Amino acid sequence: MTHTTLGVALITRNASARLADCLSAVAFADTIVVIDNGSTDDTVEIARRHGAQVMIVPDWPGFGAQKNRALDALNTDWVLSIDADEIVSPQLAASIRSAIASPTADVYAIDRLSSFCGHWIRHSGWYPDWIPRLFRRNAARFSDDLVHERLVFDMPAVRLDGTLLHYSYEDFETVLRKLDAYSTAGAVQRFAAGKRGSLAQAMLRGAWAFVRTYVLRRGFLDGRAGLMIALFNAQTVYYRFVKLAHLGQAKTRR
Repeated sequence: MTHTTLGVALITRNASARLADCLSAVAFADTIVVIDNGSTDDTVEIARRHGAQVMIVPDWPGFGAQKNRALDALNTDWVLSIDADEIVSPQLAASIRSAIASPTADVYAIDRLSSFCGHWIRHSGWYPDWIPRLFRRNAARFSDDLVHERLVFDMPAVRLDGTLLHYSYEDFETVLRKLDAYSTAGAVQRFAAGKRGSLAQAMLRGAWAFVRTYVLRRGFLDGRAGLMIALFNAQTVYYRFVKLAHLGQAKTRR
């Protein structure tokens, strides 16, 4: 009987904080590929120490295109795409092995539980968070979005048992860094699609993001962390549209 192979695809940049735990949790895979975007910490050394095939690329085409590079570097039957701050739980690992041994679908979704500054978040629109991440290698690819990329496929995804633990925002400095990066990438992406922004739009969209997160998605049940997430979402949306407006003004001046 032919052995069904599994490859793990990651993209990294200065991701040493959780990388060792991340890679240890998927040691059952046949191949691990890491596409690194010029890390200056010990990310590359950690990846190689855990047996990963590391490719260092200097340019940054965006999250979607970078993840597709990792897919293209694999030749396994199945692919598990995870981030360097995500850890596969033992139950999820068992579900993955079982799914590829006796598949009932080409794409599987995984339930991700995320933390925010040390708190596991179960509301605020963060949980449950079913994301397609395990798939036959030729059955899916990521969209080419600069940020908030999505896996594109044609068939329904089947849900797996187990949890993917996501250490998304370790501290307040990470929150501020991601706020700036995500709002900039979102503005650039919208500008490239022909959209424009304004200060009024930024204020209205930001306010709505807060209400949606804190009230409609019951962020208040997450306590102080829920309030912080609602404010983070509001500020990210606000600055996204402010930056979009500035891009439009700069084009007009030119």
